[in-house]
Amino acid sequence: MNTYRVAQVPAPNGSFEIAEREVPRPGPRHVRIAVEACGVCRSDAMFVSAGMPGTPFPLVTGHETAGRIDELGDGAEEMGWQVGERVTVGWFGGSCRHCVPCRRGDFIVCDNLKIPGHAYDGGFAEAIVAPVDALARIPDVFSAADAGPMACAGVTVYNGLRRSGARPDDMVAIQGIGGLGHLAVRFAAAMGYETVAIARGAGKADLAKQLGAHHYVDSTAGPVAEALQALGGAKVVLATAGNSAAIAETVDGLGPRGELVVIGATPAPMPISPFQLILKGRLVRGHPSGTAQDVQDTMTFAARHGIRPMTEVLPLSEANTAFRKMMDGSARFRMVLTPG
Repeated sequence: MNTYRVAQVPAPNGSFEIAEREVPRPGPRHVRIAVEACGVCRSDAMFVSAGMPGTPFPLVTGHETAGRIDELGDGAEEMGWQVGERVTVGWFGGSCRHCVPCRRGDFIVCDNLKIPGHAYDGGFAEAIVAPVDALARIPDVFSAADAGPMACAGVTVYNGLRRSGARPDDMVAIQGIGGLGHLAVRFAAAMGYETVAIARGAGKADLAKQLGAHHYVDSTAGPVAEALQALGGAKVVLATAGNSAAIAETVDGLGPRGELVVIGATPAPMPISPFQLILKGRLVRGHPSGTAQDVQDTMTFAARHGIRPMTEVLPLSEANTAFRKMMDGSARFRMVLTPG
């Protein structure tokens, strides 16, 4: 084919429209991927609204892409990649390899991180060109619709947990059981943590238990911190819901030397006092996503433990519906677009 379809936003805060473009050719150390699925992430809204400086328009967003390599650029084969391989490209869309974090091997905090949908066209399309350092191989047991969300949502919660201070049998609380949180509960339980799910309303208790949680805390029934302390105090709270006030309400539920790991993005300040942190030696830190190797680790672990995202799949032509459902919280739990 000479052209391919994309779902693009023509201007900031615009609606998605289907357009045709010439099929791109991969440059050196790049590959072209025939897209089979792309997850819709809440972070896509940051690009659609031009919330990140330098966002190009018309915009093709999408950073939870899964598909097959269909063309290699120069040098890609020498780096171990072949036509036909199933791969994902996530939030980590490549690094510059020359800034200070890259020179120290910390590629996910690269000063010039190449986020798909910002640095180059993302996966709301029938094809994408990406650098080889952004590629993660997909296990055979994963469908494309399952693999795409693992490249952002999955790796973020998996890495956030495995890089925390929690050890097996420690109590780990997951704040929020939405697009990130429903995966976090599954990963936490599979990692051997005593897992607490925190969400709004008694109606989510059954879902939490189905996901593997040992305890459920209804945040509308009383102070969350008191509920966590009644269970013994959490070693780690993984905050997945982007609500600063709700995140802050968990801090006093941490035990001594407990750790609040924030992955739910929001620009609003968190109302936490130094007094809450100092007396118990508590730690608060943010956690970014993960490199392509981290994505591959995530999928390997998920494949072994039978962990899959809960998804709703729509065709590319319904990008506006998928984006709206993601934004208004009616998706259960990850929206995924496919070229069909």
